[in-house]
Amino acid sequence: MLESLTRLMGIPDEGEDLEHRLQVVTAALFVEMCRADAQVAHEEMEVVMAAVRTTFHLHAEEAQDLLRLAEGEADGAISLYEFTSHINDHFSPPEKCKLIENLWRVAYADSVLDKHEEYLVRKVADLIHVPHRDFMRAKHRASENE
Repeated sequence: MLESLTRLMGIPDEGEDLEHRLQVVTAALFVEMCRADAQVAHEEMEVVMAAVRTTFHLHAEEAQDLLRLAEGEADGAISLYEFTSHINDHFSPPEKCKLIENLWRVAYADSVLDKHEEYLVRKVADLIHVPHRDFMRAKHRASENE
């Protein structure tokens, strides 16, 4: 019971490294983006893998392990707050903008921007306090590289 309560509140387990926790919650947001339109496209997962590897400087196997953990976190999540609260506490404004840009890249990966994907990026941006101007810049940068 205590374990599930601490997980729900976003409190890392003893021994869980903060950096690792931030990697997991970031990857979980990428997973949520892949699932937003109810169709996880291969192209989306490739973009997620690339984003995880470059953002956290991971090898392919490490990135795969991280994504497995992130999928489990996303499966058990009650709300986005479980992820965005960590990002608010530990990401700088430029890191938040980069996260939003990567979420846009995932949304654009299959060449179809679904309304649910757009809603999710906007919701995450609001929850992590990314100004609208930066939100739009991230969207344009991601769409240019599509």
